[in-house]
Amino acid sequence: MQKQMKSTDSNSPSSPTDYRLLSLERRMAPLREQIIHHSLYTHLQSEESVQVFMEHHIFAVWDFMSLLKTLQQQLTCVETAWVPTKHRAARRLINEIVVAEESDLDLHGQPASHYELYLDAMRQAGADTRPVSHFINTIQRGFQLKDILKFNTAEVPVAPLAFLRATERIIRRNKLHEILAAFTFGREDLIPEMFTELVRELHSQHPGQWEAFVYYLDRHIALDGDEHGPAAVRMMHTVCGEDDTKWNEAEDAVVWALEARLALWDAIVAQVTGEKE
Repeated sequence: MQKQMKSTDSNSPSSPTDYRLLSLERRMAPLREQIIHHSLYTHLQSEESVQVFMEHHIFAVWDFMSLLKTLQQQLTCVETAWVPTKHRAARRLINEIVVAEESDLDLHGQPASHYELYLDAMRQAGADTRPVSHFINTIQRGFQLKDILKFNTAEVPVAPLAFLRATERIIRRNKLHEILAAFTFGREDLIPEMFTELVRELHSQHPGQWEAFVYYLDRHIALDGDEHGPAAVRMMHTVCGEDDTKWNEAEDAVVWALEARLALWDAIVAQVTGEKE
């Protein structure tokens, strides 16, 4: 998303809001660089290592929807007695993102969420889906997410659990600009091209086994780069406006989100290499 964040000339911002966005970009840049150039990608050189990655990363894919649905609740009206909400443009943008993320099309042209696309890819690749399926089943049985994360009643692996708790902390603060910032700058665009190329190589070596994962990555990259990234940045401008406090708190939320991502990447490396987490 880094390319899309600069909608104006970064050397001559056209408004105070642009300067605030540049401040946010500069603050998150070191963490973002650590994630994009993380040693994780060099360790994903086998089917087994990519399977381990998927078994951890699926929780982040699910977690993305927590932020998205929270934004939909805050930016649109989801009550039976509908009323128009404050931010007209943001209302439209968030609904468009929800449609794409919750009701995209799978390889066979059938509706599927990106979580379901990823789950299908895991099954095809031979990754273990039981931990995340148990987590989802626990929610479906009526357990509250806050209790699941506090007591780990769904037996989520340690590293993904910490990641989920970090997101829950941001959501629990219930500040729209913080949630939107974590959504906009801390999510799935952080998987670099080198990882996508690795999966393509696996797909070429083992036709059929990685087809669904390649499809997922292609869909996500296309939507994040061409549509969702720029749309989310426009929503940041709408929600934060000229409020310095909101922009500063948004920066903090982005740092929290990126630190959680970095910790997850570190944990996956430890698992792949056999080192103690």
